[in-house]
Amino acid sequence: MRVIAVSTLRSFWEAHLSAEQSLKAWYEEVRSASWTQPADIKAQFRHASVLKNRRVVFNIKGNDYWLVVSVAFKLQIVYVKFVGTHRAYDAIDAETIDAA
Repeated sequence: MRVIAVSTLRSFWEAHLSAEQSLKAWYEEVRSASWTQPADIKAQFRHASVLKNRRVVFNIKGNDYWLVVSVAFKLQIVYVKFVGTHRAYDAIDAETIDAA
């Protein structure tokens, strides 16, 4: 999968140093994946939540942070839409947020 907006992840881990290794590990796993359907994501990340609108929420660093992405299976692209703390996540709508 190609991950769009790695710079968003980098900006977040620069502000939240404890998230860096977990986000880098997530990125490397996703980059080497080839998902064709939501079940493929769940098989790789059993704690991921698949939402409407091709959205997926990942728990990062033992559920300290949440990452929302949009997945274009045919294009093999994952778009980062949001990365943040639980408090910040509670303030958004994961199904409609458009930018990280």
